[in-house]
Amino acid sequence: MNLHLQKAVTALGENLDALLVTDTRNQRWLTGFPFEDGFVFVTKKDSYLLTDSRYIEAAEKAAKGVTVLQMTGKRNEMFADLCRQNGVKRVGFEDHRVTVAELERLKKTFEGFDLLPAGRLLEDLREYKDEEEIENIISAQRIAEKAFDHILGYITPDRTEVDVALELEFFMRAHGAEGLAFQTITVSGDASALPHGVPRPVKLKKGFLTMDYGALYNGYCSDMTRTVVIGKADEDMKELYATVLNAQLTAEAAVKEGVTGAELDKIARDIIDGSKYKGCFGHSLGHGVGMYIHESPSVSVGGTKPFGKGHVITVEPGIYVKGKYGCRIEDMMAIRQNGVELLTDCPKNLIEL
Repeated sequence: MNLHLQKAVTALGENLDALLVTDTRNQRWLTGFPFEDGFVFVTKKDSYLLTDSRYIEAAEKAAKGVTVLQMTGKRNEMFADLCRQNGVKRVGFEDHRVTVAELERLKKTFEGFDLLPAGRLLEDLREYKDEEEIENIISAQRIAEKAFDHILGYITPDRTEVDVALELEFFMRAHGAEGLAFQTITVSGDASALPHGVPRPVKLKKGFLTMDYGALYNGYCSDMTRTVVIGKADEDMKELYATVLNAQLTAEAAVKEGVTGAELDKIARDIIDGSKYKGCFGHSLGHGVGMYIHESPSVSVGGTKPFGKGHVITVEPGIYVKGKYGCRIEDMMAIRQNGVELLTDCPKNLIEL
């Protein structure tokens, strides 16, 4: 049994005898094996990965800490046997991950057993990353940083926003990413005022170009944003950029164990709202990062949970002037066993192209 499975078994406590895992990233977190069709069934005695013939051979080679079983057409009989073998009566399910239709199927599959909502049991465990997980996030981030170095030499006024997005994505895949952490944002000119704008098939406009993107490595996400200038920055643009950077650096300096996301958000927000850009920072300061791009803890006005060892967060203030332009700068940080570490190693000086 691997460490993640041990944590899950302990978390079953007295209320559950087993946990049926249907979320694919939670399945990968438990077993180390990525697959799209099947179940992980965790009991206090043994744990199982159940899948079909498409994945069975690969699972037998790669899955860690579980018995790999090929699913049959009679799933209710298969799970009933596993429950009896392991003394299971109460089965937890990921109630926040299943649809109503899926729940009805599960009730039929586990007829005769107590099927109980398990809440965010695995998400609460995954929130605190171990050192291996943080190293995977760092590896994903290093790929993204290489992509940034590359894209600076690729950008010309004749490129489109879509061109830039595709080039970032291709470069990351070509240099070790297994996929994208999320849909790439590359927006220029007045579209940079849209925090989550969609890349357009239009040539890059003069002014700010915001690039928000990340790589996926071994199941873990990276997340970074850099804003550069197409052409020359005027004094107003320089002031805006400096304000965002000051808010970010000040907030990053305050990250430590015991600080809450709300406290960190206030530090950055007070700087921006104390400038002429009051009210132009609409989103939260950041979020947790892991196998999902948005995880706990919250780094926002509602983030009341104190940071602890194993938390990985983003710090990403921005200023957005409607109809004109916007700027965001984003890094990742981790509270590791030996202290706080800035995981992002990428220039933040104002770059004009």
